[in-house]
Amino acid sequence: MRHTRRTLLAAVAVIGTLASATACGGGSGSSSSSSGKSGATYTFWDPYPQFDASSAWGKLVTKCGTDAGVKVKRTGMDTTDLGNKALLAAQQGNAPDVMLVDNPVVSTLVEAGILNKTSDLGLDTSAIQKNVIGAGTIDGSPYGVPIGANTLALYYNKKVLSAAHVDPASIKDWASLTAALEKVKAAGKKGITFSAINTEEGSFQFLPWFWGAGGDLTKLNSPKGVAALSLWKQWVDEGYAPKDVLQNTQTTSWQEFATGDYAFGENGTWQLGNAAKAGFPYGVISIPGQNGGSAPVPTGGEFVTVPVQKDSSRYDVSKKIVTCLTSSANLLSTDNTLMYVAPTQEVQAQQVKANPQLKPWVDAVAAARGRTSGGLGTKYPTISQPMWTAVQSALSGSKSPKDALDTAQTAAAKGKS
Repeated sequence: MRHTRRTLLAAVAVIGTLASATACGGGSGSSSSSSGKSGATYTFWDPYPQFDASSAWGKLVTKCGTDAGVKVKRTGMDTTDLGNKALLAAQQGNAPDVMLVDNPVVSTLVEAGILNKTSDLGLDTSAIQKNVIGAGTIDGSPYGVPIGANTLALYYNKKVLSAAHVDPASIKDWASLTAALEKVKAAGKKGITFSAINTEEGSFQFLPWFWGAGGDLTKLNSPKGVAALSLWKQWVDEGYAPKDVLQNTQTTSWQEFATGDYAFGENGTWQLGNAAKAGFPYGVISIPGQNGGSAPVPTGGEFVTVPVQKDSSRYDVSKKIVTCLTSSANLLSTDNTLMYVAPTQEVQAQQVKANPQLKPWVDAVAAARGRTSGGLGTKYPTISQPMWTAVQSALSGSKSPKDALDTAQTAAAKGKS
């Protein structure tokens, strides 16, 4: 498939705004050409530079190649670098054979014309939860297979809540959560920490509150959106949340929660390993909706994709590698390593049986939404950046929540990212 340089460069600009919502280190890599015959080398890119060849993940990638009769040359790099390199490699005609990409990036790569439909490859995605596969589905067709999903919930410190006489089971909506924060502050402790940074991480963390109020991403400045931003501003203004949420990444926000001084920390599945080492008893509850129930949360996680190749005979082996990586047995082992919730109910049940603490996360994933779902696709970055800018403006006090979201909506409507 041929593409103009303008289309690919535009896609590079879009990916630049979609930094991964989960924490990954830096890295770099390159593709190498090879024949599609058995015993050949197949290139594989992923956003896990923190895992080397000796890791459980590195060994699985190697094994899946061996089982398919080929050698896999794996390169790990950060999400933005990976997406940009994929677009440029496609332009040069040397895209990797298999690529693991953050789910919001899928629609951008599809628009650039460099990913194959799973149906064209004969890959079966029927067992994948609809909302999880939806993050990589464009015009009704999936363009990859999710390796797992992660999302957000509220971690809580049992000691802090107990000292403030707060029962976590009483937190069912925004009013009861705010009342709990008030009690915690009165008891001499700190309330809640989260990330409101001016990157995709800030939007990722704001979305549960925005959606939990009934907000619509195509109408950022609706009264529902304003209610969500007003809630965060109230917390900062009243000292229930620290002012440094404006600079907090999800990592630094976790570090604040891990001090043991905070009652709540909004964070993700990927912090479970750190939670076990925190040194204090903790629990997890769903992020509440404004008027009760669990708020929809955004799905994080990656899709295994097969980029378009000039030599279509390579697809058979690529399909075998994807099938191996996403088999039930391997999902169970790798999702434990990656701290992901599996994308199928079968494997989720096995995960919860092995670790009952995953139950709230499985429930959260079941209620989650893809950031690019609902037909947003590549429009999402042009909405997300004005949204996180509005959060910054409101929490810093430079604009009221309504004025900040009015400005954001105007920018989003013009397609300015």
